[in-house]
Amino acid sequence: MAEFDRPTIAAQRAGTAAAIDEGLRSYMLKVYNYMGIGLVVTGLVAYFGNAMATTTDSAKAAAQLANGEYLTQWGVLLYTSPLMWVIAFAPLAFVLVLSFGINKLSAGTAQILFWVFAAVMGLSLSSIFMVYTDASIAKVFFISAATFGAMSLYGYTTKRDLTGIGNFLIMGLIGLIIASLVNIFLASSMLDFAISAIGVLIFVGLTAYDTQRIKESYDEGHGADVLQKTAVMGALSLYLDFINLFLMLLRLFGNRE
Repeated sequence: MAEFDRPTIAAQRAGTAAAIDEGLRSYMLKVYNYMGIGLVVTGLVAYFGNAMATTTDSAKAAAQLANGEYLTQWGVLLYTSPLMWVIAFAPLAFVLVLSFGINKLSAGTAQILFWVFAAVMGLSLSSIFMVYTDASIAKVFFISAATFGAMSLYGYTTKRDLTGIGNFLIMGLIGLIIASLVNIFLASSMLDFAISAIGVLIFVGLTAYDTQRIKESYDEGHGADVLQKTAVMGALSLYLDFINLFLMLLRLFGNRE
């Protein structure tokens, strides 16, 4: 009888594995969808936020910057008032709330906070349209998307454990942040170039590491609410990897106005 039981047991195991694989694919698709929608929200808010903040009509301008750019009243508020510091640091506050409070938040609240975070990030990034040409922003965006896609695919498919590399990259990221803060006072163009180049390598590696980490965090035994929240946190990690990779590449290859 045992011989006849074996195919049945094997079929059950195969069915369980298939169900897990299907659940994992659905979970990762949700992560990428959240991330993608977040990037769209950020891009739209950044573009239209800058469009509302600047004008070519001097009669409608509330102020003029040193580079000759005319600002509307909204632009003055966004780029020259104390509000600009609130907007600059607000994304960090959202990240901290989501990271440390995710267990206390409902899935719906976590999702709403992620969308609001993406919109505020868009406002904080809107000034790039005053610094770089639209064409170079679009070019760097597509380069970033291709690089991100390739490394995320590698992180998803590789059998190699990236934990050690990820820990090393996180330490490198801490060093990068410290160097960036120091360069605020030094204003060294050489150090800025080095930070950008090293930053690209760090976020390329973190993209693969975070993708593998998100994949391995999936557990079919978790309830729908838990999976929803972990999907939001996974999307947040990949979103930050992409945004930082894009900004580092823009500093290296963007054409200034």
